Amino acid sequence: MTDFTMTKDADGVATIVWDTVGKSMNVMSRESMAQLSELAEQALADDAVKGIIITSGKDTFAGGMDLNVLASIREESGDNPEQGLFDFTMNGHKMLRRLERAGMDPKTNKGGKPIAAALPGTALGIGLELPLACHRIFAADNPKAKIGLPEIMVGIFPGAGGTTRLVRKMGAMAASPLLLEGKLNDPQKAKAAGVIDEVVPAEELLAKAKEWILSEPKIVKPWDEKGYKMPGGTPYHPAGFMTFVGASAMVNGKTQGAFPAAKALLSAVYEGALVPFDTALKIEARYFTNILMNPSSSAMIRSLFINKEALEKGANRPAAPDQKVKQVGVIGAGMMGAGIALVSALAGIKVVLIDSTQEAADKGKSYTTTYMDKGISRKKATPEKKEAVLGLINATTDYDALKDCDLIVEAVFEDPGVKADVTAKVQAVTGPDCIFATNTSTLPITELAKASNDPEKFIGIHFFSPVDKMLLVEIIKGKATGDVAVAKALDYVRQIRKTPIVVNDERYFYANRCIIPYINEGMRMVQEGVAPALIENAARQLGMPLGPLQLVDETSIDLGAKIAKATKAAMGDAYPDNDVDEIIFWMFDEGRLGRKSNAGFYEYDEKGKRQGLWQGLAEKYPHAEDQPDLITVQHRLMFAQVLEAVRALEENVLEDIREGDVGAILGWGFAPWTGGPFSWLDMLGSAYAAERCDHLAARFGPRFSTPALLREMADKGQSFYKRFAGEAKAA
Repeated sequence: MTDFTMTKDADGVATIVWDTVGKSMNVMSRESMAQLSELAEQALADDAVKGIIITSGKDTFAGGMDLNVLASIREESGDNPEQGLFDFTMNGHKMLRRLERAGMDPKTNKGGKPIAAALPGTALGIGLELPLACHRIFAADNPKAKIGLPEIMVGIFPGAGGTTRLVRKMGAMAASPLLLEGKLNDPQKAKAAGVIDEVVPAEELLAKAKEWILSEPKIVKPWDEKGYKMPGGTPYHPAGFMTFVGASAMVNGKTQGAFPAAKALLSAVYEGALVPFDTALKIEARYFTNILMNPSSSAMIRSLFINKEALEKGANRPAAPDQKVKQVGVIGAGMMGAGIALVSALAGIKVVLIDSTQEAADKGKSYTTTYMDKGISRKKATPEKKEAVLGLINATTDYDALKDCDLIVEAVFEDPGVKADVTAKVQAVTGPDCIFATNTSTLPITELAKASNDPEKFIGIHFFSPVDKMLLVEIIKGKATGDVAVAKALDYVRQIRKTPIVVNDERYFYANRCIIPYINEGMRMVQEGVAPALIENAARQLGMPLGPLQLVDETSIDLGAKIAKATKAAMGDAYPDNDVDEIIFWMFDEGRLGRKSNAGFYEYDEKGKRQGLWQGLAEKYPHAEDQPDLITVQHRLMFAQVLEAVRALEENVLEDIREGDVGAILGWGFAPWTGGPFSWLDMLGSAYAAERCDHLAARFGPRFSTPALLREMADKGQSFYKRFAGEAKAA
């Protein structure tokens, strides 16, 4: 079987169709790359062929490179993986360069055959880099299509010539959002930006491409002509100099130096702009190889591409019949319930949204109205789509409306009594096969399930706020939760296009179990006299999206105080954070409740914009004369999180390290460059990690004590991904 096929018509136009066997979207593999190269060479050598169209047999063009290929090349290359990766990359450059030159005379640029790319839909990664090597890019007028180079989001950068070609086509300034931020555009916006050349009606896509080919167009690329000048200027041009200075500042400002791919990309662009095109490709290949050899890129690809995709496809789904949700009941129309109703309706699921008053239920539904109105104003939605989505939501106070629901998601106050009351009301009207899910971030599912008449069909679904933006959903199994309930939750999460992790029931489950120690460690250091600015900047330089103090402000200090009280009441003498409570309750008493009150660890203006750290903090907790070094602060913040992840694995809260890594990045933004807590520990090595824990425990207390599992792995020289490879087959 082949992924590429070619036909030739009577007018001398060869059409190469990409249609990856067994996949819903085209992806490039080594085999398919060789097939494309062979067909292109045949067409270029055939005197009867006047030009070539490269298109797709699917409604999209391509989703990019099969990133498993990069891992296999590294493994196959033995003691010299760098050379293997570099040679593979350069072979790709040579193939695309032969397409680009298309038989032109190297000295005169005469001759050659025009090659058009015809994109019926989404074109990502090498799915855009291939068209960029063609002479003209046609795209169907498909507003749902996404066109761009998202590689930076998984810790690499466009390494099949996309970096070099896009900068030479658009200039460094215009290309920077696409390269450094992975920005994706629909076809019209991609054309306006200068990424593609023409947007045409879908039914005319191939005809327009053929018409252009037969018009005998000029096909030499600007950078292959004498006198070419890069748009916006090269680094030593007055305008270009300012561009590259600004780009360097922007990259370092956004990444804080924690993400190596962005820096390598910028270096490839800078150095490549100073040399001829073919030399620039070699420079790009060298930096690309360097990034592929960086453990950060391997870990990010594994977690954010391979493992994430495996979890979304149901890697840990129990054997059970299809549990696709037909109608969901959402109890509680507050911020969480309104968000759950929105994402469900967007997925085409009927929703019954219930609250205690009609006014509250209607307010919850209005969240969807506001969301759709914003989409319409940004031309991402239509009035017809808005009407259809709103038509799926029935906002009511009537529990009888739930009788046909096959899934209930309860999202009322974090109060066991209130939740028990709602559970009873719901189960009085729903059928015996209806699954009941409680949305909670802290309350044990097994205890809440006692209010159910069928604990086997009771499960926890922890959404993160805001629901419409956060990618992760944490599914929690109570001790009696059955396989059908787990399958229903997983199938529902897939329907609403989120990434699920499944964990076992324990206080705080997984995400909050790890993030609370991070927050607490930040506050402990404030009390010790560590400068808050050092704490916050140390966290950001680790790649954390928010420092611990800012995170408290964003989630609200009164919520922190409420959780502390509830946890202390439940744990009694075993409660570990009495020393942290002092600062939380003091802030609460001061009325500094975080961003929502425009006063917290930070100062805010009247519009809620952060103005800097609150000076009153230093008056209450003066800065120590001797400040700790940066690494000590960072290790305290990191180990506070990762040791809880290890303990969660030890205690079987986590059943799969893939879920631990993916959940950490998507759930609370754990330093994405690491690939997650377990990947970071593998980077450090278990022996060093255990040694560092011993050091931290001796200085700062038993919360840093080395878990028995990590100690055992250190003694045996093991890594998490090798030891637990059996449980993480897809990784």
